[in-house]
Amino acid sequence: MYQMKRMARRVAWAAALGVVALPCVAQADWQLDPEKSRVEATITEITSSGESVAHRHALKRMNGHIAEDGTLRLPVRLNQTDVLERLGDLPPWMESLSDTELTTVVTQLDPSVLDDLPIGESRTETLMLSVKDGDATQQEPLKVRFTRESEGEIRVRNAEAVALDGQVIMQNQTARTVLGLLGLLGYQQIDDEVPVELDAVLVDR
Repeated sequence: MYQMKRMARRVAWAAALGVVALPCVAQADWQLDPEKSRVEATITEITSSGESVAHRHALKRMNGHIAEDGTLRLPVRLNQTDVLERLGDLPPWMESLSDTELTTVVTQLDPSVLDDLPIGESRTETLMLSVKDGDATQQEPLKVRFTRESEGEIRVRNAEAVALDGQVIMQNQTARTVLGLLGLLGYQQIDDEVPVELDAVLVDR
C-alpha cells in the first residue's frame, strides 16, 4: 500500500511538472505594415464654373500595433497625407509642422479574432473608432472585413461603402486643418460627400 502511495505521488508530481514544462502558446503580435496600409478619400472639388472634379487623396504609412488588451492606437501626422507632397516646396514654417501629430485614432479588437482566422477566410467586425478632436473625443462605428492571406498577414478593408459627411467634417478641428491645406491647392469648394476606402495589412511580427 505504501509503495502504491509513493508511486501515485510520483505520478502526480510528474504530471504537475509536465504541465509547467509545456510551452506557452504565444499570441501573435499584429502590427500594421506602414508600406501597405493607407486610407484613400475621394474629394470632389466644385469649381467656380460649377464643374465637379474628383481628386484622390491618401493618408499613407499608417503605423500601429494591437496591444495584449486589444487596443490599437493610430497616430495621424501631417506628413502622412499626400497634400504636402502636392504642394511641392514648403515654406520653412510649414516644414517644421510636417511631423505634427494631428490626432490619434483608437479602437479595440479582441486579438483572438485575428489569431483564430483560418488562411483564406474572412471575418467582418464592427469597430468603434475614437478620434480626439482637441479636448473632445468623437466616436464612430466602422464595419471592417479581415481576410487572412497567409500565416502572418491579414488584409483589412472596410466591409461596406463609407462616405463622410462634409458638414460633419467641417466641425472637426483636424479635418479643418487638412481642408485648409487643400485650399492652398486651389480647391475653392468641395462636395458634402467624401467617400473613404481603407486598405491596410496587419503582419505578425
